[in-house]
Amino acid sequence: MIATLRASIRSPQIAIACSVALFVLFLLTVLAPWIAPHDPIQVNLALKLNPPSWEYPLGTDHLGRCTLSRLLYGARVSLGFASLIFISSLGIGLLIGTLSGYIGGWMDYVLMRFCEGVMAFPTLVLVLGLVGVFGPGLAQVVLAMVLVQWVYYARMFRGLVISLKERNFIAAARISGSSQWNIIRRHIIPNVLPPIVVMGTLEIGWAIMDIAALSFLGLGIQPPSPEWGSMIHEGKAYIRSNPELMMYPGLLILLVVVMFNLLGEALSERLGVKKRFGKDGEL
Repeated sequence: MIATLRASIRSPQIAIACSVALFVLFLLTVLAPWIAPHDPIQVNLALKLNPPSWEYPLGTDHLGRCTLSRLLYGARVSLGFASLIFISSLGIGLLIGTLSGYIGGWMDYVLMRFCEGVMAFPTLVLVLGLVGVFGPGLAQVVLAMVLVQWVYYARMFRGLVISLKERNFIAAARISGSSQWNIIRRHIIPNVLPPIVVMGTLEIGWAIMDIAALSFLGLGIQPPSPEWGSMIHEGKAYIRSNPELMMYPGLLILLVVVMFNLLGEALSERLGVKKRFGKDGEL
């Protein structure tokens, strides 16, 4: 039964459905300024905690702000900055991990000991510490997460490069006179792309949850700007009378993270990445 469930999760139909749903969500975030029915930060206390209506499809919050508009604008923060964190961390990790694994020597030793020192601590604890030093704010959260996350990617790419550089086609490229840069660019990097694609679908989900968690704690985006985690924080005071204020952003976080993970599972099967990677950076 478990095998059947895993096979159904990794089916092409699931990947297509998740891809279409995520594309639509990204499209909605891009078009949010034009399709949002109201200004997401406009306060109108006369309309506070109103139920859903034609004018306010999901009702209003405790300050009379349109819940649907805030969800759409909050998606721009969650998805946009999660993608930025992943791309930035990946770029740094790819560069350092590839050089470390291919060149080796003292550079590899120093870089990997540094990565192991960072990985000895829980990710969220280090991010909280860095945000405490930098100060609260979305830019500080993004910087802190990039500074912590790149080490996992670097370690993973180092392992991939070490396994690749002893292959026959790499030896043939050396014999043919190709420079180290050409070997890395034309032979090493293209062969680590499948794990990168799978990693992207999984790690963006993690980044969304981390951003939401830090915003919930008041360390991420600052009021009145909308973000899913901060919306949950604001709605917790009304959990008995208006639970939908927490339910809407919470469900969006759940659905988006599940879709990214289902897409990652399906792509790992499709691209031949048989083993899942984790926070230890190993495949």
